[in-house]
Amino acid sequence: MGPRGNRGAGASPEGLLSVRRPGAYSPAAVRAPLSERASWALYDFANTIFSMNIVTLYFAVWLVTERGATNTAYSIATSLSSVAVLLAAPWVGAVSDATGRRKPWVVGLTLLCVAATLALSPLARGGIPALLVLFAVANTAYQLALTPYNAMLPDLVPPAEQGRLSGLGTAVGYAGSIAGVLLVAPFVTGGLGIRAGGRAASFAPTALLFLVFALPLFVFCRDRRPVPPGERRRPRLSALFRELAEAFRDARRHPGLLRFVVSSYFYQDALGTAISFMALYAVAVLGLPAGGEIRLFVTLTVPAILGAWIAGRACDRFGPRRTLAAVLVGWIAGLVVIAASPSLTGFWAGGVIVGLAFGGIWSAERPLMLRLAPPEESGRYFGLLALSARAAAIVGPLLWAAIVDGLSPSIGRNTAYRLAVASLAVIMAAALVLLLGVPARVDAADAAS
Repeated sequence: MGPRGNRGAGASPEGLLSVRRPGAYSPAAVRAPLSERASWALYDFANTIFSMNIVTLYFAVWLVTERGATNTAYSIATSLSSVAVLLAAPWVGAVSDATGRRKPWVVGLTLLCVAATLALSPLARGGIPALLVLFAVANTAYQLALTPYNAMLPDLVPPAEQGRLSGLGTAVGYAGSIAGVLLVAPFVTGGLGIRAGGRAASFAPTALLFLVFALPLFVFCRDRRPVPPGERRRPRLSALFRELAEAFRDARRHPGLLRFVVSSYFYQDALGTAISFMALYAVAVLGLPAGGEIRLFVTLTVPAILGAWIAGRACDRFGPRRTLAAVLVGWIAGLVVIAASPSLTGFWAGGVIVGLAFGGIWSAERPLMLRLAPPEESGRYFGLLALSARAAAIVGPLLWAAIVDGLSPSIGRNTAYRLAVASLAVIMAAALVLLLGVPARVDAADAAS
């Protein structure tokens, strides 16, 4: 799995990651208390409510079909958000490594996401630029919180159980997306004595549900190995780009790590674009009726729960690299079926395949990174992984918009949309080819156990 020591002697004295002494850190030898492990997993439940309701189901469809914005305007907002995460995530991860404190970042960024999402409701009738800015802020905070959150994992369970806990968190997350959609649906479509308010009525209750289910992490989880204040080196934001360059350089010391990061760029490109635009595809091409996206995505999320749990168990049994490769094959198959489907029936079939594979990405990604990267620098390299994902999220929506808005006049809207979905399958195939080049020995310990 490559060397596990600290950074080399060439690291600058003011560097963000030079505070850990060699040998001062080791992964958890025993499980953390159940309250901490359960609270950590429940945060996946909380943040997936935001991801499903705002990013996947309602905001893009509402903005384009009801407020008259273009695919390009929404794509620019998501891309700018990704630029912000791309620049900030490695720094956030590095600071959390340097101080040994992950929780304050998760709490602060979650509160920022909640506040920005709440602000969408009173401004729903306002100008499109203001709405896009609020969405970008909320999405940026949501994405940034994942870097220190993921880096908490090695302090909660021993390495042999990381896949299991990661898979549990992902499965609980998809259960959260179902619960979130069901709890918010009455505000959108009416029911339970609530007057129907349309898609924009989903914003405020989604924000509040995110906050409520994140509270256990705020209360019960703790930073188990904070660096004493006197031993910390004050991080310098001005060192960000130097540290980023050093992170890429140092990644080469850990066999397979940089190749995995590049692979993640491609699969996150396809995955993030699918999250943002698949509901719009179902509505625009297959005629999904208003409100139908609720039933559709709740149903398709059930396989994601099962897939996340299976992938988590498979990581501990067969290794995270093999598991992630199988997940990417599932994605490719599902996207091909969706792109070729002439009706909602075929879309459902492809969606079930994608659903099974969907949860597997995060179930396998976190343990694979922890196999390839030194545990004392997990925040740093999770930040690098987030940077890769956000760089992909800049390109993915813009590529989708270029295909749909650029080719619709010449080949027709429906054909352009289908071509956009097919392009995601090609991108996933590129990710799979790169992943297969990651050394197989990262799976050896799991397969032998």
